Order: sequence, then C-alpha cells, then structure tokens
Amino acid sequence: MKKCYIIAGTIVLLFCLRFFVSAQLFDNDRTKGDVNGDGVVNILDAIRSVEIVLGIQSPPSQDELWAADCNGDEQINVLDVLGVVNVALEIGTCLSSCEELDCDDGNPCTEDYCDSLLIRCVHNSLPSGMSCDDGDPCTENDICQNGICVGTPTDCIDRDGITYQTVMIGDQCWMAENLKVTHYRNGDPIPNVTVDTEWANLTSGAYCDYDNNADNVSVYGRLYNWYAVDDNRNIAPEGWHVPSDDEWKQLELYLGMSQSEADDTGYRGTDQGGKLKATGTIEEGTGQWHAPNAGATNETDFSAMPGGACYSEDGTFNNLGFHAPFWSSTKGGSNTAWGRSLGCVSAEVCRNNVDMQYGFSVRCVRD
Repeated sequence: MKKCYIIAGTIVLLFCLRFFVSAQLFDNDRTKGDVNGDGVVNILDAIRSVEIVLGIQSPPSQDELWAADCNGDEQINVLDVLGVVNVALEIGTCLSSCEELDCDDGNPCTEDYCDSLLIRCVHNSLPSGMSCDDGDPCTENDICQNGICVGTPTDCIDRDGITYQTVMIGDQCWMAENLKVTHYRNGDPIPNVTVDTEWANLTSGAYCDYDNNADNVSVYGRLYNWYAVDDNRNIAPEGWHVPSDDEWKQLELYLGMSQSEADDTGYRGTDQGGKLKATGTIEEGTGQWHAPNAGATNETDFSAMPGGACYSEDGTFNNLGFHAPFWSSTKGGSNTAWGRSLGCVSAEVCRNNVDMQYGFSVRCVRD
C-alpha cells in the first residue's frame, strides 16, 4: 500500500510539472529514458514508466521495457521512474548509484563530487586566488579565477631586450619566432662575422644576418653557427634553452611521427613539417615561402620561416624562402651537430647531422 502511495504521489507531481519542464533532446535512436520513443525524454516518458510499473494501460513493448529500465539493473521500479524524472528535469541521470558516475571534469578549479540523491555530478568552483595548474607550459603563476585556471604568459625576453611570441605544443613551450639576439646571456657580444672566408674558418661562436642585410632580421631572425649554440655563456633567453635532438623528437612525436621515423635521418614522417610551417607563398603574395610550400597548415602556430642558411664551405648564403634550417644543442660528431630543416617542396621534417660551421636559425624551448 505504501508503494502505491509513493507512485501515486509521483504521478501527481509529474502532472504538475509537465506544463513547464523543458524536454531534453536526444538523437533519433531510442535512448535510456525515452520510453515512448519520440526522441525526447520528458514527462510523458515518466508517465509511461509509471504505467509500466503499475501494469496499467497497454502492455509494454520490448523497446519500451529497455528504455524504461533507466538505471539498467533489469528491474523496472520506482527508481527508474525517478531516474526518468531526473533526466526530464535535467537535474540528474538514469544511473542508480554514484559508483557508476565519473564526476572528474578535468578542471583544477572545481571541486567535483556526485550528489547521491539525484545521482548527478556537481562541480563547485574553488575560491578565486587559489593556486592551480592550467597545463600550459607557456604560463606561470596560475591561479583560479571564477572557476577557471588562468596563468600569466611566460616572458621570453633575450639579453638585448627583444620579446618573442611563444606557443604551447604538447608539453613543451616553444618560441614562435627565430632568435635575433646579438649578446650571450652574460652580456658578452656574439661576434657578427660578415666576411665569407672568415666565417668558413670559424671554430668559435658567431652570428650573421642573411646576405649581411639587417632588413632580413625582423622576419627571419639571425643565423648562428653551432659554436654559438654550444657556448656556455648561453645565447638563449633566461629560463629558456636551445632544444636538444631528443626535444625536437618529442615535438615530432607529439605531431604524429612514429619513434622509428623520429630516430631516422633525412626527410621523415608525413605532414609534421606542414604543421610547423607558416602558410602562404611569395608567388601569391601571401607569405614568405616559395611555392608550393607543400602541406603548410601552421596548425601548431610554430610559424616556421624560411630563413635560409650560411654555408661553411665558402661562407655564402643560400635558400632564403626555400628552407628553414634549425639547430639542436646535440653534438653529432667531432665537427658536426644535429639539426632540423623544413622545405618548401615537402611537408616532412628533415633530421640531419651537419657541419658546426653552418649558419642556421635558432628556436628555443622553455626550461
């Protein structure tokens, strides 16, 4: 008798609510709680569930029985009716217990738990000002603000006072521009070598501008030999460093390259280079790369620019607009070091072991 009172009370409540409760839309396929199969879960479904529990009106079909078993325990009872009501009112779920519900929303600025009465997740914002981790390696001093973890963008400022744009790619924070600095971190100047024969014979750090033209610096940055990269006075901004060969691989693996491809030499992978290259072409007046700038999407915002190189054989410049070569900090042989290169005719990434006297562009990654 008590059970009948509960069900009767539920029916009255449903009829009172049916005129102002918003329906929750679902796909055309029947879903748990959509007892009448009309594509929505609303009070009509709850009423039909009550009819099934009481055994009144028309006998239920197998589809109705499946949908009316809201919590999936293979028993249709008051708990299922209440579950349908929860869904219709958008205040809960069809589940029968909190043990079936994962309430972690991945937000470090909410306290997540399950309401055991309504079997629904609750996400309460933590107080503003609490420390958190937004997962972005390009930010620091992260704090909660109105339930959202907000960090302050990390400064990337070199010894000359030049500020660089940065970008998060996977778990790494990269400079989104080529290095332009003319001093080591301790203030010592990096020699600017402009004579071809002198550059070709260097065994110490130096930089040059492509074609010895300072007008190229704002777009392409400067070119450095590997001795400048390896100098213990450090050319990277404070808190940053020139990436190792393994850190380049980490970037490539994140972009979809396999480990065997990353460990290989020459052009490897598929479209990873395209994801790193700035878009547009010189021929179309839309960018700095020569056509076809194959596969360029720049979906990472790495914005690789084809800064060309200064070659050690004769100290001459070549490949501006065609190639974007970058140093790693990893030594390859007695006179060689590992680098990366992107080309206008390929969407892949080239890994090569080249002469330390070459002048390449430099990107830095955050410590």
